[in-house]
Amino acid sequence: MDIGIREKSLSVGEAAERVGLTTYTLRWYEQEGLVAPVGRDSAGRRRYTDDDVNWLFLLTRLRRTGMPVRDMRRYAELARQGDRTLGARRALFEAHRARVLARMAELTEDLNVLDHKIDAYRRAEEELG
Repeated sequence: MDIGIREKSLSVGEAAERVGLTTYTLRWYEQEGLVAPVGRDSAGRRRYTDDDVNWLFLLTRLRRTGMPVRDMRRYAELARQGDRTLGARRALFEAHRARVLARMAELTEDLNVLDHKIDAYRRAEEELG
C-alpha cells in the first residue's frame, strides 16, 4: 500500500519513539506477524499511520502486562479476521485479565513483605539511634 502525501504518517524511528520501542523491536513485531503490513511511501520506506501507532500502543500494553507473544500473535490474527472473531478476542482478553489480576495480587503480597521489612529496619535504626 502506498501512503499518499495527504495522510500524516511517521517513519519507523518516529513510530518507535512515539510508542517507546526500539526500531529493532518494532521491526521484530512486524516479522512476528503482530503488526499488519505497514504502508510505504513512494521511495518504499515504511510509513506508520495513527491506526498503526494505536495498534502498537495496544501491543506494548499487552506485552507490558505479560501477555505471551503467542497470545499476542493469536490476537493479531483474530483481529485481522474481523468482527466474526469478537467473542474469541474477548475471551483471550478475559483470560489475560485474570492472569494480570492474579499477578497484581502476588505483587501486593510481595510489596507488603517489603514494607514490613522496611518498617522493621527503620525501627531498629531508631533504637540504635
